[in-house]
Amino acid sequence: MITVAGFNTTLDRLVDVDALRLGEVNRATNEREYPGGKGLHVAQTIAALGERVQLIGLVDAAHRNMIGRCMSERGVLFHGIEIPDSMRTCLALRDARGNITEILGQGPELAENYQSALLRAFRRGVEESDLVVLSGSLPRGFAASTYAEMAAHVRHAARRCLIDASGDVLRHAVTVQPFLVKPNRDEITELLGHPVVDIDAALHAATILHSVGVAMPVVTMGALGAVAVDAGGAWHAQIELEHIHNTVGSGDCLLAGLTVGMARSMDLQETLRLGVACGAANAQGEETGFVERRAVEALLSRVRVHRLA
Repeated sequence: MITVAGFNTTLDRLVDVDALRLGEVNRATNEREYPGGKGLHVAQTIAALGERVQLIGLVDAAHRNMIGRCMSERGVLFHGIEIPDSMRTCLALRDARGNITEILGQGPELAENYQSALLRAFRRGVEESDLVVLSGSLPRGFAASTYAEMAAHVRHAARRCLIDASGDVLRHAVTVQPFLVKPNRDEITELLGHPVVDIDAALHAATILHSVGVAMPVVTMGALGAVAVDAGGAWHAQIELEHIHNTVGSGDCLLAGLTVGMARSMDLQETLRLGVACGAANAQGEETGFVERRAVEALLSRVRVHRLA
């Protein structure tokens, strides 16, 4: 079993417009609404690849049935902590050229009893799991040190912990030496305090993370691919796509692929290949943060992987 702590579940709305004109009336040409949040994206992609996975997150009364049904249909065991307030909503506006503008909602500030309920569900999940993923932002009310404390709990339970976070949450998390962290270009730039603009810089950044105790740091660089380091060396993986439809959520799908690779005891080279194929499959799909297994398998052979060190 893989447990994903994706506490900040959302409702994702994707709206297509011909052209986004600020300060003017914009008419939608198409609208879709999905359950969302980075952790949810990770969990449903893990399930799509055929691994057992459970997700711990928030839900409100109005959307409990919809989210629970969707997760069940996709093979995810969902432990939803119901809150009295409305869930966080995120809006993505996509113009005819494929440019996406995101508006990320704040969501409610959680009272201590709801925070405690999420953490209790998380600790139960750790007991049942081989791998644990901490993904996305924390609901308001949680301290920035929360992921660090959760990762320390995972390590004490002799499980491997994978973290996708940003800002102070990531900064705290790195100090407890989780097994894997997956910052993107912007997140690693903020963490290290200097620009990470190319593969050489990404390798340097990943090497720094490895030197402070992260066993498998992975730095994602958008179209430039991803760089990963472990005790055996460093690898770069990249794929060229002729058609890109929706890149939002590709990093989450990439993390899901890395998680599955680890669950199947793949080496770093093949784990990174699977991760990049998952991210690419999302970029070619319609729905944010969701891939089908056959789409991933069709892309695997196109991912170029080479050793950096």
